[in-house]
This record gives sequence, C-alpha cells and structure tokens, in this order.
Amino acid sequence: MRLFFILLFSSIISGQTNAAIGLPDAISPELAPSGRALAMGDAFVAKVDDSMAVFYNPAGLGTVRRTHFHLTNFHVEVNSGWSSLGFGGKLTDVVTNVVDAFSLDGVRKLLVDNPGKFSHERVSFAPNFTMRFFSVGYFFNKQTRAYLGEGATDKFEFADRTDQGPYVAFNYSIFGGVFKLGFTGVYLNRKELVNQVDKNTEIDLESDDYNSGWLNYVIAGAKLTIPIAWLPTFAVTAHNALDEPFRGVKSGKTLNPIKRNIVAGFSISPKLGRSTVLHLEVNYKDLGGEFEDVESSRKIAAGLEIEWFRMLYWRLGYGDGFGSGGIGLRAKRFEFDLTTYAVDRSASGFRGDEDRRYALTVSSGF
Repeated sequence: MRLFFILLFSSIISGQTNAAIGLPDAISPELAPSGRALAMGDAFVAKVDDSMAVFYNPAGLGTVRRTHFHLTNFHVEVNSGWSSLGFGGKLTDVVTNVVDAFSLDGVRKLLVDNPGKFSHERVSFAPNFTMRFFSVGYFFNKQTRAYLGEGATDKFEFADRTDQGPYVAFNYSIFGGVFKLGFTGVYLNRKELVNQVDKNTEIDLESDDYNSGWLNYVIAGAKLTIPIAWLPTFAVTAHNALDEPFRGVKSGKTLNPIKRNIVAGFSISPKLGRSTVLHLEVNYKDLGGEFEDVESSRKIAAGLEIEWFRMLYWRLGYGDGFGSGGIGLRAKRFEFDLTTYAVDRSASGFRGDEDRRYALTVSSGF
C-alpha cells in the first residue's frame, strides 16, 4: 500500500523533538563520512591524507602516501537508541530485531513497543582508485532517523536520505608541495523524505513518495604547509563551491538546496619520537555564515591523532559540543577504524540533546 503524506517537514525544523528528525548540513557538510575524521571531532580538512580527501579536502590528495584500489571502503554506524532497539530485548529476539532495525517499517514496529527512543543508522561505501594527485570512484551514503514519542496520539516521525553518484578528484601542488589545490566533481543524486505518519500505519514507500533530484556538486580545497618544525598547515574547503541547486525535481515535489559550506582549519604535527607523530587540528565550519540559526559554538571542531609506526592510531576529538574518540589500524591492503562520536539533536542550541553514535569503518583492496 502506498504511503500517503500527512505532513511534510523541511530539512531543518524548529522545536527540539522535530528537529531531531531533520538532516541538516551545517555541522557535517561532507557527503560521505570518514570514521577517522569523526573520531577527531570531524576536524580533518588540514590533516586528511587518504582516499576520503575527495570529500573533506581534495587538496589532501597531494599527501596520499600509497596508491590504492579500494574495493570496499565500508562505513556503518548506529546510535545508542538504535542499539537498544536491536539488542535490548530478549536474547532469542536479537537477530530478528537487528534485521528489523535496518528497515524503516521495522524500526516503526520496534518503536511502537519501545516509545520515547530516537533511532539513527547510516551505511556508506565508496569503492575507489586513489593515488597521489588523483582519485576516481563511486559513493553511496544512506541514513535513516526515526522517533516515536510516548504519548498515545504521537506520530511516528522519520527522515530517510540516500545520496550516491560517481566522482573524480584531482590535486595540483606547487612550490614543492608547500601549496596545494584540489577539486572534486560529484554527479550527486539525492532521494529524501522527511515525514510523520500514524504509528500503526505500515510503511511501504515507493519511488514517487520521495523527493529526488541531482546536481553537479563541486568541492574545492586548498592547503598551505609551512616547511618548518611541526609543519603548521592552513586549509580551507568549500562544499558545493558553485552553490548549485538541485535539478530534475518532479513537479509538486520539493528538495531543500545544499547551502555552500566553507570550512577553515589549522593543524600542527610535532614528532614525539622516531616512530610517533602527534597531530592536532582545529576547524571552523560554515565560515560564510549560511546557517545563521546554528550556534557558532557548535561549528567549532578540534581533534588529535597519535600515530605509531604509520600503523596504529589513537584519536580524540570535540565536535558539535561533544567528545569523540577512536582507534585505527593501517596496513598496506587493509584499514580498520572503531569510532564513537555525538551530535546535538536540537535545532540551534548548544549541547541541547546528545545523540551518541558508534561506527565501524573497514577498507580493503590492493
């Protein structure tokens, strides 16, 4: 049965409960997530030196250490609410509950039995070929959020967004690599629905129920690294640098534009020994002030990464008002990250309502 709309929300909604269901881009403007970056508070535009440079700062391709053909580059994350829905019941029901938690109607049924919880899950993968100065690949990023209040007449609220498309990125370095420029071009296809329905209504969505469109999405970035001790680096990235609108939106549908988001960063990387390097970075997001309803304090991100033998990594960070952390392993053909971070569910306040998340990122190839 096709789901008919009751009320369509905008992407950023006023009021704390409804705002939790929005999908804002002010704090996390990247199209695809990096578990490494999230562990560092998502402060990553100056340090980034791997395949995720295409989304955080394509100028970082100039510091990629090895050529990679990433077959997976897989990222999955859930929040504490999702975990309690999937794993909080009887042991014999865990498998069924986890399977249900990855579907929209399954989450609805779980929330009917466990009202008052907020569920978030995201799955992303970006197979790619990346080398110094160049990257080409395809990305897919799907995130779903859902909430059901404890009132008898409360409705099931949800947001479902899928972004995907091919991309190509390149970097140009001058003055011996002191100054780097980079650009990423993405043919972005977005499918999105933010809605609320009666909690007992079965959800059976069809393609026409979604708002969808495409745009030529450009990410532009620059890095200036001063060749002295600690390698102080200044960086800037512009997401949707050309401020392109969505095209191909069907008549009668709406798709909120992606505002241009400029992120500036500064980092230092002192050596702590022959095999240990400390990286410290601070970022400020929305430098252009496009998201005026979001507190400036929420746009500050900071992170550190300790690297041992270019293989083992320990990370801490601060982003959107909350702490983050993680561990990582790097080998020639395998990368692995465990991450925890949090975002603020409130629309504009500071440390209004913590949404704690847990992520696993795995990349393999040759």
